[in-house]
Amino acid sequence: MKPTNSVFTGLPTTVFETMSRLAVQHGAINLGQGFPDVDGPEDVRAQASAALMAGPNQYPPMLGLAELRQAVAETNRRFYGLDIDWQREVLVTSGATEAIADCLLALIEPGDEVILIEPLYDCYLPMVERAGGTPVRVRVTPPEWALDLDAFAAAITPRTKAILINNPMNPAAKVFCDEELAGIARLCVEHDLYAICDEVYEHLVFDGARHRPLMTFPGMRERTARIGSAGKTFSLTGWKVGYITAAPGLLDPIAKAHQFVTFTTAPNLQKAVAYGLAKGDVYFDTLASDLAAKRDRLSDGLARLGFAVLPCAGTYFITCDAAGLMPGLGDVEICSRLTVEAGVTAVPVSAFYGSDAPHSFIRFCFCKKDEVLDEAIARLERWIHGAMNETTAVL
Repeated sequence: MKPTNSVFTGLPTTVFETMSRLAVQHGAINLGQGFPDVDGPEDVRAQASAALMAGPNQYPPMLGLAELRQAVAETNRRFYGLDIDWQREVLVTSGATEAIADCLLALIEPGDEVILIEPLYDCYLPMVERAGGTPVRVRVTPPEWALDLDAFAAAITPRTKAILINNPMNPAAKVFCDEELAGIARLCVEHDLYAICDEVYEHLVFDGARHRPLMTFPGMRERTARIGSAGKTFSLTGWKVGYITAAPGLLDPIAKAHQFVTFTTAPNLQKAVAYGLAKGDVYFDTLASDLAAKRDRLSDGLARLGFAVLPCAGTYFITCDAAGLMPGLGDVEICSRLTVEAGVTAVPVSAFYGSDAPHSFIRFCFCKKDEVLDEAIARLERWIHGAMNETTAVL
């Protein structure tokens, strides 16, 4: 038979799926995949339920319901001081992953280069390639996760069309500093590049810090597509409601791509998200502080057990260097052993890199119930002490 599409044919099963299957097989606590284990605010869910029953449940406008687009524009003004025309500069999508695909399909042509910052969220690479683009990787490396702006500049060629940046960053839990963002903005303006900004963790920034969109930097307003996610903001990842904010000249072709990918998003969910975005500051502050407390709960436990815990400035994730506890093992083997022997699942950070990846770092997800995090630490402690006792007995 004729071959299928070369980009997707033969792609390996994602590391999340692989580790999740192993977790199920061995009854492990799954701290690998990044979704909360409780649903989001009851009042937001009640709005979705009421809207579903009241209807209509037919196709909403392709760009999204007016009330949600207005809410997204108001959120941009409220948190970031951005003056957004909701009628011409906001698009509702069926999740942030669709939003990323729409942006790439609309802005990239065959032969264009797209700069990606690794470690990468796993959908970026195949999406760039399927859009006809050539991915060019610039990396940040643990434990500092610092962006080398000189290396970033060196990656730009006459064929570079866009950058795709995730900030706050999965899996690194890095929040790009103003100096890094200003440097990226300067290079985008200097080389006439588009910026596709995956900012789904924008409200999950900790320790009193605030997210700053790349769109707010000089020269970036007209060349940036900014992506948000109700799934992360309201702990409702299954709803798959995302939104794009972009200048009219960018949003128009992006909306055309969206038109032929999903066309619309469930109207009752849009109404509920519009309601949620209007919540007071207490909700957004509590969301961040509650997650920061979970971060501290898990990181303190891991550090007590001997894991080298890296700083976490945002997102759902903690990265640890496990080399001291399990010397000589790579991160894939470390995660497999933790799942099978300790009953706790993490994911190997090397899976988010290309070649020459760091190989002793593993990622845990902390957006879980406190009792789940505590049980994970208890299991790891029992396993580590058991392994030490076995080693002592052999000696």
